[in-house]
Amino acid sequence: MPGPAAAAGHVPHRSAEGQARPGAEGAGQGGRRRIVWRNVVLLGLLHAAALYALALVPAARPLTLLWAYFCFLLNALGVTAGAHRLWSHRSYKAKLPLRIFLAAANSMAFQNDIFEWARDHRVHHKYSETDADPHNARRGFFFSHIGWLFVRKHQDVIEKGRKLDLTDLLADPVVRFQRKYYKITVALMCFLIPTMVPWCFWGESLWNSYFLASILRYTISLNVTWLVNSAAHMYGNRPYDKHISPRQNLLVTLGTIGEGFHNYHHTFPFDYSASEFGLNFNPTTWFIDLMCWLGLATDRKRATKPMIEARKARTGDGSS
Repeated sequence: MPGPAAAAGHVPHRSAEGQARPGAEGAGQGGRRRIVWRNVVLLGLLHAAALYALALVPAARPLTLLWAYFCFLLNALGVTAGAHRLWSHRSYKAKLPLRIFLAAANSMAFQNDIFEWARDHRVHHKYSETDADPHNARRGFFFSHIGWLFVRKHQDVIEKGRKLDLTDLLADPVVRFQRKYYKITVALMCFLIPTMVPWCFWGESLWNSYFLASILRYTISLNVTWLVNSAAHMYGNRPYDKHISPRQNLLVTLGTIGEGFHNYHHTFPFDYSASEFGLNFNPTTWFIDLMCWLGLATDRKRATKPMIEARKARTGDGSS
């Protein structure tokens, strides 16, 4: 899964019109990649601020902590149900009101706009565990977790990304709008609203509101997302395909509201549930099912039971 938009300024990407932007140099030839010191400094400061925020927890009002957790769940849905299962994999269809909600929640997550997130994720699936994979897990836990944001993208990531068909993303006015006004929507959804609500509605200090509902919540959500790239590619079993790196990781599943069934997901990426087990440990699936019940989502794609069992028998590691 792609990381924070702090990386957006140094990596090459295409505009909504599909043209490469200036300054789109990638890694140098020979395997060495230039460090992006701006990202190192910004992410270092963010994590330092999050550690400081932990000291504020005992003095915060309970409602503030509940609000921070609610914002965490909201921005998680913007990634899992939105950028990932809807826009990256087209595993279900969403009507306009739901797409607007998911785009707003995605801006709260601040992990690059939907277009960039989905593009990089499609590259990750198509070229997983190669130099064209933005967070290639073969380079180790640190690199696949956060280190990939500290260096310029490998040239293979750039070249392969340019060859993908992204017309479906550009055809969505919600994706185009969010991309055009991304900085504004991030400032509003990721920082302003989370900070102002506790201060305005139950008298929390502005200091606590900012550090807990914005900084701490944002930092935790980033690291939880990054665990899909790192831990879920290294630790766990492979009941569906033992020949690929992604694993089933229950702890990642719990933290990411359903995204840790990673061996299944890479084997059946079209499945809207990203899991064989449907609603079990999968709040994102609960949400999509609720949206279908409300008439805001349709056409959920699902791997069939015979298809799953046949694949487990053919390529699985024998675990359940």
